[in-house]
Amino acid sequence: MCSAGAQAGFDLTAAGTGKVAAVRDGRTLMLDDGRELRLAAIEIAAASHDALQALAAGRVLKLERLGPGKALEQDRYGRLVAFAFADDGEQSLQQTLLEQGFARVSARVGAKACAEALLTTEREARAASRGLWADPNFAPLQAENLVRLTAQRGHFALVEGKVLSVRESGANIYVNFGRRWTRDFTVTILKRQQRIFAAAGIEPKQLEECRIRVPGWIEQRGSLIIAAEALEQIEFVD
Repeated sequence: MCSAGAQAGFDLTAAGTGKVAAVRDGRTLMLDDGRELRLAAIEIAAASHDALQALAAGRVLKLERLGPGKALEQDRYGRLVAFAFADDGEQSLQQTLLEQGFARVSARVGAKACAEALLTTEREARAASRGLWADPNFAPLQAENLVRLTAQRGHFALVEGKVLSVRESGANIYVNFGRRWTRDFTVTILKRQQRIFAAAGIEPKQLEECRIRVPGWIEQRGSLIIAAEALEQIEFVD
């Protein structure tokens, strides 16, 4: 489950350790050697800070990265990006925050198997209304509720609804949840990624009439959109 002790179909590589000097926010830690660490694969809210403080303050963390290589990834701000395990625990801080309901899985994790493991934990917390999920403001937004979606522009959200049509134009595939394509909610997939999606069993055209849930950042590009950049963003809703 995306942990040091149980990797199912994906690889985490040891990438050193660090002691926590301060907790900046719900996913950002200052280490005592001056490095800044951002926890990979999760999105957080204001309430996440206290949860991470309880889990990580003053502790020595084992840092691991997805895939081969010992050098940790850095984001555009120079922060290290990693999975972190406290006190030699087998469950990552990310997994624990998701389990408690104080984090959501990012739109792009970097490995489908890891994303599925994290999403399983998120769904369980969501079903049990733990943490953030007890607040109706964090419930999945309905694709037809344009007022709520518009209010969330520029924010990370979970949107679900029934796909009415799938169209291609230019470099994009448009997965449409309404009939007014210039106003309603749409998920975009780059055409060059179509083979990757299809190889994983997600053929965009076959999403028509399916009910799906998509996490991501809501943008206004004429219509309201979320860009699906990774396979793990498409979740089928029963």
